[in-house]
Amino acid sequence: MLSRGSPVRWTAPEGRWTRPDLRLFPPDGHRYEIVDGGLHVTPPPAPPHDAVVDSLVAVLRAAAPPGWWVCSRAGIAMEASDLVPDVTVLRPRSSGSVWVDPDDVALVVEVEADETRWYDRLLKPAVYAAAGIPGYWRVESGPVLRVCALAGGAYRPGRDIEAGEQVTLDAPFPIRVSPAAWR
Repeated sequence: MLSRGSPVRWTAPEGRWTRPDLRLFPPDGHRYEIVDGGLHVTPPPAPPHDAVVDSLVAVLRAAAPPGWWVCSRAGIAMEASDLVPDVTVLRPRSSGSVWVDPDDVALVVEVEADETRWYDRLLKPAVYAAAGIPGYWRVESGPVLRVCALAGGAYRPGRDIEAGEQVTLDAPFPIRVSPAAWR
């Protein structure tokens, strides 16, 4: 018997993790994601990380044409994986549900943290590319924006935008970015 204030206990599924299993976890700031049926957990982000995410959402929303959606931490439901990018840009026809279809996604953005660096650089882009999401941006410390576009089933590096630069990008819609403002 659990006493008041005791942690909730759960057991792992017999086989692969699935989206309904994610409901087992409390809204404690950790990010719970599934990659090919395996559970991946990252710790809550630090306030500077959240500030960059909030800045990116504001910049993208200000540039978005009518009908486009810009969301922070919207889940993407893929065949065997369920990922939650820091920022997601959804096309106008999107349902806007909690877990969106990758066909509705025009761009995902990940803001690197020490705990997610290799996950954001290697694993997540490969999963997003396999799902056919056309654009992937990664924000590294500095900040530096790494812009990648889908070509031949993988993301190809496009442009690296340093903190002191102001650049206009064409995708997912025309947008002027200045990484120095995202601190």
